[in-house]
Amino acid sequence: MDNLTRPILVLYIIWHPDFSVGGAIADALREHFRRKLYENIAGGTGLSVIYRFACAPGSTAPLPIDLNEAETTAIVVLADPNLVADPDWTGYVRELVDQTELFGLGTRVFPIAIESGVLGGLGIEEQALRWDLWTGSLGDRRQRLTAELTYEFCRMLRHYLEHLKRPAEDEVALEAYLKKVQIFLSHSKHDADGEQIANAIRSRLHDGHGLASFFDVHDIPAGLRFHKVLLQQVRVSAMVAIHTDSYSSREWCRREVIEAKRWNVPLVVANSISEIDERGFPYMGNVPVVRVEPHGADRIDFVIGRLLDEVLKDFLWRCRVELARGVADQDVIFLPRPPELISLASLPPAIDVPEPLIVYPDPPLSAEEERLFAEIAPRVQLRSLTEWLAGAVR
Repeated sequence: MDNLTRPILVLYIIWHPDFSVGGAIADALREHFRRKLYENIAGGTGLSVIYRFACAPGSTAPLPIDLNEAETTAIVVLADPNLVADPDWTGYVRELVDQTELFGLGTRVFPIAIESGVLGGLGIEEQALRWDLWTGSLGDRRQRLTAELTYEFCRMLRHYLEHLKRPAEDEVALEAYLKKVQIFLSHSKHDADGEQIANAIRSRLHDGHGLASFFDVHDIPAGLRFHKVLLQQVRVSAMVAIHTDSYSSREWCRREVIEAKRWNVPLVVANSISEIDERGFPYMGNVPVVRVEPHGADRIDFVIGRLLDEVLKDFLWRCRVELARGVADQDVIFLPRPPELISLASLPPAIDVPEPLIVYPDPPLSAEEERLFAEIAPRVQLRSLTEWLAGAVR
């Protein structure tokens, strides 16, 4: 299992030592990708984020980057006038671009144009993110950069996942297997607030940041069996459940959440209750909950950013599972989030798998949760990913 301990994604951030704001931008990215949000998928303290902002001893350029240390490597270059004016640093970046071309789908360089006119001096063909065209405060632009890079990492890992499934196919051929991620907006038609928020999310996904090329946005048509919709798109689906006052009382809204949980799609709850929810729906737990005021348009970007995080986590987990398939027993069942009692509904029959072992992201469940599972489903064993890799036995 040695290969399963290798990081799925490592992020490098490069900036010139004379770029005064470079450290603040890099720290914001590091804080996002190393926080608790990602540590249960990546282990430890989240994704590895490594800086290159100083020259190596005895050199006029930074230390080299080992592209073999992880399954995939993302290199973010903060291209400001200082970097572009330094031939040693631009040469360093160009060499990295040439190296990533040789490594294929698992590595990419992401240039960030800090000021207009820097891209020509950098001398690379990679499409840049245009920090120089964004408006707002430094904090606003850092938040947008985080969301844009999360989206780009999702695209990169989606390609890499297809490569793991079809290693004989080249990059061009893999395009035929790639589909847009289906975003389902689950909301009650009996609340004007739910309809308004769904329309705002849909508009932002279609109109902003190029997300429409990656996501398809749908409502679930009334009367359609949602499990059939999910069955068709389950491997490239996610959901935003817009929790307004009448949401939990609507049969189809409850069905949509249950099916999303059963098929383990990324799920974010937008909490938009204005007065009271008469019946708290138990299956909306164990997922991120974002507060969205019914008329709080400024929170829509936050919802989309949190959804992007969940989609990226899902791709990271699917890559990990695909790498593990060659060494996992047929009784091992991988779940992308900590198991809950509804997870038992999707287990294969006991006659087929008498003692299933559920492997889920770290950390391990609490003792009281494990005791509940043991009482209700004594045939089921539970292990976090780290416990499973270590061969832990209970």
